[in-house]
Amino acid sequence: MRCEERSMHFRPSTDFGHGSIRLLSRDEARPHLEKVYEQVRLGMVGWPDRADRFWDGRLFDEPQARGGATALRYAVHQDPDDQATGYALYRIKSERDIFGVNASAVQVVELAAASQQAYAALWRFLAGIDLVPWIEYEGAVDEPLPHLLTDPRAARSVEVDRLWVRLVDVDRALAGRRYATPLDVVLDVRDSFCPWNTGRFRLQADGDTVDCERTGSSPDLCLTSAELGAAFLGGTTLASLAAAGRVQEFRPGALTHASMAFRGSREPFYPGGWAFPAY
Repeated sequence: MRCEERSMHFRPSTDFGHGSIRLLSRDEARPHLEKVYEQVRLGMVGWPDRADRFWDGRLFDEPQARGGATALRYAVHQDPDDQATGYALYRIKSERDIFGVNASAVQVVELAAASQQAYAALWRFLAGIDLVPWIEYEGAVDEPLPHLLTDPRAARSVEVDRLWVRLVDVDRALAGRRYATPLDVVLDVRDSFCPWNTGRFRLQADGDTVDCERTGSSPDLCLTSAELGAAFLGGTTLASLAAAGRVQEFRPGALTHASMAFRGSREPFYPGGWAFPAY
């Protein structure tokens, strides 16, 4: 996402809250970053947990890692009770285009907010950085920022590859997530790379009760582990994959039902840093 600061006018009804934003050193900021991240990730899809070594990698800031930009800066949002409720990690890269015009940018490395007010306040802070006309940020497909602006087109976005999912143990992975609606479906899965995943699985879900076991029953849907990986985090729908001929339906209605159950309330997004797959 790329935003021109002078075009970022926030809607009059935007609630920025009554908190404050402080610029801290890395050592001062880190405990707040870890606390906010852990709070936020529980409500997000695609945000992995971070052990200390992964935080070390995320905050690695040697000159060779900066791409010609400044050192990382740590803006921490605190509510009126001085509790950290959000943060933005960013750099500033100074440059001019071929015509000599200022093309400098605030490069937002990561932003997390535990409240709507913190989210809005952090973006207002970033938009108010002087002498830098652009903001660059790799955010979610459904990033809320454009809806805070009087002109949503001020935030220009281009989709890029950022999140890949590979299910290694299909039954364990499917039993480990939750579903938007009750579900009872038999999946015929094919997997040439991890052959132990090949077979039929009965997936039953009702609220927090989820069970996925091998079965000899007739399949309702047929697909490969690639399609399951694409739909696993609730972004790409099974229905769209079926429209491309990548999912076959054997029981009428099973596709619509399963597609709705797999869907998430937000698009999955990976905020960066180091992580390893859970399944």
